[in-house]
Amino acid sequence: MLDVQKIRDDFPILTREVNGKPLVYFDNAATSQTPQVVIDAIVDYYSSYNANIHRGVHTLSQEATDAYEIARKKIQEHFGAKYAHEIILTSGTTHSINIIATGFTSLLSKGDEIIVSALEHHSNIVPWQMLCERTGAILKVIPMNEDGELVMNVYDQLLSNSTKLVFTNHISNALGTINPIEEIIEKAHRVGAAVLIDGAQACPHVKPDVKALDVDFYVASAHKLCGPTGVGMLYGKEDWLNKLPPYQGGGEMIEQVTFEKTTYAGLPHKFEAGTPNICGGIAFGVALDYMNSIGFDNIAAYENELLEYGTQKLLEIEGLKIYGTSKNKTSVISFNLDNIHPYDVGTIVDKLGIAVRTGHHCAQPIMDFYKIPGTVRASFSFYNTKEEIDALVEAVKKAKMMLS
Repeated sequence: MLDVQKIRDDFPILTREVNGKPLVYFDNAATSQTPQVVIDAIVDYYSSYNANIHRGVHTLSQEATDAYEIARKKIQEHFGAKYAHEIILTSGTTHSINIIATGFTSLLSKGDEIIVSALEHHSNIVPWQMLCERTGAILKVIPMNEDGELVMNVYDQLLSNSTKLVFTNHISNALGTINPIEEIIEKAHRVGAAVLIDGAQACPHVKPDVKALDVDFYVASAHKLCGPTGVGMLYGKEDWLNKLPPYQGGGEMIEQVTFEKTTYAGLPHKFEAGTPNICGGIAFGVALDYMNSIGFDNIAAYENELLEYGTQKLLEIEGLKIYGTSKNKTSVISFNLDNIHPYDVGTIVDKLGIAVRTGHHCAQPIMDFYKIPGTVRASFSFYNTKEEIDALVEAVKKAKMMLS
């Protein structure tokens, strides 16, 4: 069992008020809040050893380099990668996906096929569309059903010897659906296709083991994991990362430079051109330490309790419809209220101090499937409480009364 009040004391922002009301933060799928220990790590870096890394023999540079590489090792161990150099530190999930999408430009030919799921965030759709435009490859889509689940028998039909890449999210940001990624990976590998899993929404709730999954690429962002914005990671199998060309040219990613020829550094530096977000990388490692100290099994169990409670309470409101009703989902509830626009509901709820997300959640194809403009999305974290859910329910009731 979690001591939720003790955990809440770790997050300074949870003590503030919004519009004269205690803050209720239910926008965790967009970004999580940051515990004091991570804030302290950021302050400590800039106060004590701020210097560029990998390039200096002076003490501050060596201290910063050591802290940054220790963080990479923590990320490797957390995600179960075989080698630390299989972890590329990036600016976030979108950056990580674009590295792979750009790299595959030289590996795909006209008529090759790549498969995406209907549940994707735009950042796991648009880069692949751009890849198809560059190469002449064909994009195919695994459809979804009314419960917000992938139709896996159609996936079986889409796979062929022409399939070169498959990509799907681990968990849907818009609906909370947990996708059957083990099955997706195993079937893709049968036809020789590589697989990229977007783990941005999964990593706050579960602890993926990339080696056990046998996934080729896995991507995530620190700011979903109680870390800072502007930093994330790309895991790639060593063989695949060696096949792909560098994403950017510049300092750090080179071995030798002359005006006639440049040779590139080995992994991971080949994909880390320029000065990185040093402080962010270090803080990412601290955030993982913090979440592991709580325990992901504990987090998952408690958040599932919040999900069940929130679902039950919200469905007691007449006219409220939840989108995404898969039995296998995480702590996200996307809903609409009668014919009221989600933006209007979100505005009133905010006046009562409650932060929810409204709109299409960068997942327009999902909203088009349901023929709706968007939803109100309440996403819960391990520092939320049932009392906060009660406050949300009362706020939604008030919005319904005011807007009906």
